[in-house]
Amino acid sequence: MQVDHLTPRSRSAMSASRPNPATGAARLEPFRLRGANFNLLVLRLLDHRPEAVIPSLGDQFRRAPGFLRFAPIVIGLDDIQAHPTEVDFAGLVQGLRQIEIVPVGTTGGTPEMRNAAMGAGLPPLRVAGGKDTEIPLAESAPQPAPAAMAPPPAPAPEPVPLGLAKPAMIVDQPVRAGTRIWAQGCDLIVIGTVNPGAEVIADGNIHVYGRLLGRAIAGGQSEMGARVFATHFDPELVSIAGYYAVRDGLGTAQIGKAVMASLVGEQMRFDPLG
Repeated sequence: MQVDHLTPRSRSAMSASRPNPATGAARLEPFRLRGANFNLLVLRLLDHRPEAVIPSLGDQFRRAPGFLRFAPIVIGLDDIQAHPTEVDFAGLVQGLRQIEIVPVGTTGGTPEMRNAAMGAGLPPLRVAGGKDTEIPLAESAPQPAPAAMAPPPAPAPEPVPLGLAKPAMIVDQPVRAGTRIWAQGCDLIVIGTVNPGAEVIADGNIHVYGRLLGRAIAGGQSEMGARVFATHFDPELVSIAGYYAVRDGLGTAQIGKAVMASLVGEQMRFDPLG
């Protein structure tokens, strides 16, 4: 089991209106649909059995109170090796809700696996900027070959180095308990304390010039080169590109000192600063 991060596609705003019978003027309906970006967690199923996943998540709750509680979760299907008929998606959804996690959909996986998940009320979600894939309803007849060769595709643009896509987001005040701050597409710099129960999230690096006592989640969905820096390192949880360590699993980290957290392979590493 591994937790990653996912940002769903933003869509344009929509609103509805109808004429007011008394005045003839347009009147807004009592709702409005708007697109928005949300930082969602992806629960990658390394073991498809609910009886293995649910107790493991419950154990994380005991070691990091409040972690994932009432959080909307996307189920990652890419790592499932079992046949779709062997995966108990209904039992997984029920088990997650019993421990106060809200599964909202799936990402990845084969068309057959996605269809099986849809039977349990888990629709496939699409990643912003990613390639959309259709779930075929039936086999289609083969298409004739094109009459002429298509021109070669333009070369892909070079990736933007981490932290240079946007200027860093700077927060120059303490982050209170219950507050969540997300630096989308950039680094996050906090000048002050990140209090217990607070959560700071960045698609790039996280710098805390103060006491890191809450949760720090860096690297978005897959940026394994991200770092977490803190001048006073004592987090409830630290995560990079979906790999995370809770307070009891910080190993050799110098608690209360200046520390840089990074990933080496799939292992969290904690180096002293200065």
